[in-house]
Amino acid sequence: MADLPRLRIIEERDAPAVLDAFDDDDMRRQGTIRTLEEAENWVSFMGGRGERLALAIDLGGQMIGAVVVSSIDQENETGWFWYWMHREHRGKGWMSRAAVTLADHALTDMFLHRLELGHRANNPASGGVARAAGFIHEGIEREKFLVDGVRIDVHTYARLATDPWPETPRLPLDL
Repeated sequence: MADLPRLRIIEERDAPAVLDAFDDDDMRRQGTIRTLEEAENWVSFMGGRGERLALAIDLGGQMIGAVVVSSIDQENETGWFWYWMHREHRGKGWMSRAAVTLADHALTDMFLHRLELGHRANNPASGGVARAAGFIHEGIEREKFLVDGVRIDVHTYARLATDPWPETPRLPLDL
């Protein structure tokens, strides 16, 4: 299907798309990228392998989001899972498909056993992505974040290699 995104390694050419994506108040908690140089540095850091696998969600040759396993702990076979989608591409179900694709890969080919993630309680869409990708809600970290003077709870999730695998359709994965 030509209109379906693919997952691929983040590349230098993605820096302008990253800069555009971060020009969004909803992306503030993902980091601060205000210049092309900062976007290039983010891309360079994310493109490095070892303690992370960062994938671009690519639609027609353009990066529209990212899905990442970072803070990989090989000794304990764990990783921190996170994602973001450009504002113009949210709500299409693509992030759920990207997340389940990378989670499957991390729990098989990367030999991880446990993936963890957290999202702000005031971002229920992120929880929907987590559940669609097979993550199970484990708890709430009360008042973890301070955002504009307001304390925000964080919902925590995990997916184990032994958990039931979700039926969410996967995306093509180009590694």
